[in-house]
Amino acid sequence: MTVRIYDSKAQALRDFVPLREGHVGMYVCGPTVQSSPHIGHLRSALVYDIMRRWFAYRGNDVAFIRNVTDIDDKILNAAGDEQWYSLAYRVELEFTAAYASLGILAPTYEPRATASVQQMQELIARLIERGHAYPAPDGSGDVYFDTSSWPSYGELTRQSRDKMEAAADADPRGKRDPRDFALWKGHKPAEPESSSWHSPWGSGRPGWHIECSAMAARYLGTEFDIHGGGLDLRFPHHENELAQSTAAGDGFARYWVHNGLVNIGGQKMSKSLGNSVYAAELFGIASPLAVRYLLGGAHYRSTLDYAPSSLAEAEATVDRIRGFLERVERRLAGTRYSGVGSPVIPDFFAEAMDDDFGVPQALAVLHDTVRSGNQSLDDEELHRAAVAHGQVVAMVEVLGIDPRDPHWSAGDSGPATSALDALVTRLIEDRQTARESRDYAAADRIRAELAAAGITIEDSQTGTHWSLGS
Repeated sequence: MTVRIYDSKAQALRDFVPLREGHVGMYVCGPTVQSSPHIGHLRSALVYDIMRRWFAYRGNDVAFIRNVTDIDDKILNAAGDEQWYSLAYRVELEFTAAYASLGILAPTYEPRATASVQQMQELIARLIERGHAYPAPDGSGDVYFDTSSWPSYGELTRQSRDKMEAAADADPRGKRDPRDFALWKGHKPAEPESSSWHSPWGSGRPGWHIECSAMAARYLGTEFDIHGGGLDLRFPHHENELAQSTAAGDGFARYWVHNGLVNIGGQKMSKSLGNSVYAAELFGIASPLAVRYLLGGAHYRSTLDYAPSSLAEAEATVDRIRGFLERVERRLAGTRYSGVGSPVIPDFFAEAMDDDFGVPQALAVLHDTVRSGNQSLDDEELHRAAVAHGQVVAMVEVLGIDPRDPHWSAGDSGPATSALDALVTRLIEDRQTARESRDYAAADRIRAELAAAGITIEDSQTGTHWSLGS
C-alpha cells in the first residue's frame, strides 16, 4: 500500500512518506489569470486532481492548495484599458468554471497572491536579515535574491549557476549579478497605483517567485509534502522558490512533482505558433467527461499529443463504460445478484496507481474488466457480471470518470439529445412492429441502419434499449 512517486529533485522514484502519518499536504502552482484557460492548464489541474483522489482513497486527509496569481507583469500588460484586477477576476472565474466542468475537486484553499502580500514581505525581510537578499542601491525600490549567497542554487534542475542565463524578470541595473532575481518590484510611473503596496523598501509589488513560497508556507507550514506544477515551471520558478524558501530557513517541499506538457499535432503549444487550444473549444467538440478522460488518460509525466480526433475516441470509450454499467444494472435488476458486487478496486489497478500514478495501466485494468463483464452477461454468468460491475464502479469513481454521476448528465437533456432519443425510439418501435409481423428482413434492416449510425440496441426481458457506441 506504499505509494511511489517520481521526485523531480531527486530524479528518482521514491516511496512516499508523509510528514504526518495519514495527512498529505500538496501545493500546486495555479494559473496566472491573464487570459482564458487552455488545454495545458486543464491537463495540469487534472493530473493533481487524480493524485489527490488516490491519496484520499489510500486513507489520507489531503490538504490541497492551488494558488491564483492575480498580480504579475503579464496581467498588467494584458489589461490594456481594463482595470488589472477586473481582468484577473474575470479570468479567474473562467478557470473556476472550466475546472468545475471537468469534475476537478475544489482546493482546500485557493489563495490569491494579493491576499498574502504581508507574508511575502515578511519572507523577504528574513532573507535580507540572513544575507541572501538586498535592496537595489539605485533607489528603485527593487529587492533581489542574491544567488551567489546560496551554494545550493540550481539543485532542483541540476544546473551550475555559472552556466545560467540572466534573470529577465526585472530591471538589471540594480542587480549585483544578472542571475539574481526579483523578490520585490518597485513601483514604476507607468503602472497603476492600485498595483502597488507599501513596504520597507518602497511602494511596489511582489515578484512572481516569492508569491508561491509565501502562500505555500502560510497554508501548509514551512515544510510540507508535495509541490507540483507543469514541467515548464521547473526553471526558473520552482528553482527560485526552493532557493529563497530554504535560504530563509524553511524545509519547504519534501517531494517535487512535475507534469508533462501538451503538444498540438506534434508541435509544442505556444502563443507564438498560434496553436493554443482553449477550454471553450474542447467543450464545444466533446462532452466534459470525454475531455477529462482524454486529458487524464496519459501518464502525468508524459507529453500529451492532442488531436481533435482523440476526443471522438475518448467519447466512444466513456460511452462503452456507460453502456456496460447500464446493461449490467438492467440485467441484474430484480435478481438475487442485484447489489452483489460491492465497489472494490482490483489489485492490479491499485498496483498501477501506487506506482507513480500509472493511470494508463490502471485504465487497461478498467477496460479489461468492462470486456470480461460484458462477456459474463453474454454467457449469463450473472455473479461474475455483478462482481465486474462493482469493480468498474470503484475504478471510475476514484478516477472521477463515473458516467452515472449526475455531474456529467447536467447537459445531456438538451434539444439535440431529446431529438435523437425520439428518432431512435421511433425506429425501435418500427423494428418491434416488424418482428411481431414476422417481417424479419425489415427488422434486421432497421438494426443495421442504427448500427451504421453508431447506435447499439440490446433486447432484454425489460425491453429494447439503445446506446451510442458498443
